[in-house]
Amino acid sequence: MAENTSQLNRWRLILGSYARNQLSFGAGASLENGISCMDLEEALDFLYNREQGEDVRREGSLDASRLTAATWITRIRKLFPKETVEILERHALERYNMTELLTDKEVLEKLEPNQELLKTILQLKHLMKGEVLDTARRIVRQVAEEIAKKLNQDIRRSLLGKIDRNTESPVRSIRNLDIQKTIQRNLKHYDREKEQILLEQVYFHGRTRRYSTWRVVIAVDESGSMLDSVIHSAVMAGIFAKLPMLDTKLVIFDTQVVDLSGHLEDPVATLMSIQLGGGTYITGALQYCETLINNPHRTMVVLVSDLCEGGSVAGLLSVSRGIIESGARLICLTALDMEANPVYDRHTAQQMADLGAFVGAMTPEALGDFMGKIMNS
Repeated sequence: MAENTSQLNRWRLILGSYARNQLSFGAGASLENGISCMDLEEALDFLYNREQGEDVRREGSLDASRLTAATWITRIRKLFPKETVEILERHALERYNMTELLTDKEVLEKLEPNQELLKTILQLKHLMKGEVLDTARRIVRQVAEEIAKKLNQDIRRSLLGKIDRNTESPVRSIRNLDIQKTIQRNLKHYDREKEQILLEQVYFHGRTRRYSTWRVVIAVDESGSMLDSVIHSAVMAGIFAKLPMLDTKLVIFDTQVVDLSGHLEDPVATLMSIQLGGGTYITGALQYCETLINNPHRTMVVLVSDLCEGGSVAGLLSVSRGIIESGARLICLTALDMEANPVYDRHTAQQMADLGAFVGAMTPEALGDFMGKIMNS
């Protein structure tokens, strides 16, 4: 009987308050964990009743109080697990355009800092002023630092130079295994009866830094569909800027080009400079990148774009050919988020590849490894 009541209550929550005349909550009106079904319904109704139109939420009521955006955020955090809260917040922002979540300091401070919230802040930052904008900047910094923390170790390991045969490494990978040193140090543990060396300690090669500088020019398409790529590119450029063997430049573009190289030490300034939307003129961006090439044979131009050129494709191919023939490496990344989902103009990509550009979808970690191979070749 209790199981049937629980199922009944869940169905009522799915159907919403408009089913109250056809289906009532069961005895106790709570779920197994003791949470009130009425509280759950009120929280869900505040958001999903918007499907019926905004005026529906303002119908007459004898309730003691009505939820606001601020109290709703507080309520759902008490009622639902973290994963569900993030889904509700995302629906509120993306599906129902509840911009008050980002223009009310109290509400903004209660939102879960994550990449989805960061993306929304970047899209709506033009609505923010004063204390709200200051709060948004703190969130941007926090999320950017969390992303950098995840990427930093792998990228630095890929790029910090050739294997050093004289120092040990805490990175235990087969490619760093120092076989000779391992055998020498463990000879004293040789078992004469079994004719085996007992390995009490395994040694690995370390890495030395190469200070022969390479210039890396990262040009990022800032159209709306590339938002994940813009975020990861900006964070990654900040990591590159701290490496002694790289001279990093960061350029973002739509139909205009903005050089953000001077802000690489500050991810907040970089990310808050992004202006999403507008057209896409890749040719103009690469023409600007050409002006940043002073030693072609030690330069990598990393273009992050879906390759949907708004201008002349012939012009794009012409400037790309010039970069490649100069001796610089041209790398076209069709995606740069952690999933590296490729969505791009495949015909243009093939034409770029035919010229000699590397074209593909890579995570930041894979890009670091790829760049390390170029630098060590």
